[in-house]
Amino acid sequence: MLAWQGYSDGSGDYYIKTTTEKCNACGECVKVCPAKVFEVIENDYGDSVALVKDDKKKNIKYLCSGQCKPNANRPPLPCVVVCKPGAIEHTW
Repeated sequence: MLAWQGYSDGSGDYYIKTTTEKCNACGECVKVCPAKVFEVIENDYGDSVALVKDDKKKNIKYLCSGQCKPNANRPPLPCVVVCKPGAIEHTW
């Protein structure tokens, strides 16, 4: 299952996508996220997965814009780099 956490507004789409089948709930993304947006939770199917905290979803654009908003001039994002199964992607 794909979990899209974020929002769309007049200026664009701001989402962090987690492929829950790939997530091994290691929590490495939680540790390296400068904005502290991730948490490991149990989903509706009883699996532990890393997702964006509910209270952070509507602020992804602002929380991630400082050091992590993807663009051509930035190094790979910390959460994407540490996610060995490749479960995390950003959509901007």
